[in-house]
Amino acid sequence: MDAHAIRQLIEQGMPGARVEVQGEDGVHFEALVVSEDFAGKLPLARHRMVYATLGTLMGAEIHALALRTLTPAEHAPEGRG
Repeated sequence: MDAHAIRQLIEQGMPGARVEVQGEDGVHFEALVVSEDFAGKLPLARHRMVYATLGTLMGAEIHALALRTLTPAEHAPEGRG
C-alpha cells in the first residue's frame, strides 16, 4: 500500500474531495481531506466517512492513518474566506 493508492481510494469514495496523503513506510500514513460533505459533522463522523472509503484495508494493509478533515471554509487561509 502506498500514499498514492490511498489518495485514489479516498477520492473515489468521496467525489469532489481534495486529498493529500503522506507516508514513507507503507503502513503509517497521514491524510488531509477537504470536503464540503464534512459541513455540520463532528470530527468522529468525518473520520468514519474517510475510513469507509478504505474498507478492510484499515487495520490490515494500512496500520495507522492520522486524519485532518476540514471543510473548504475551514481550510481556507485567513482573509480569503
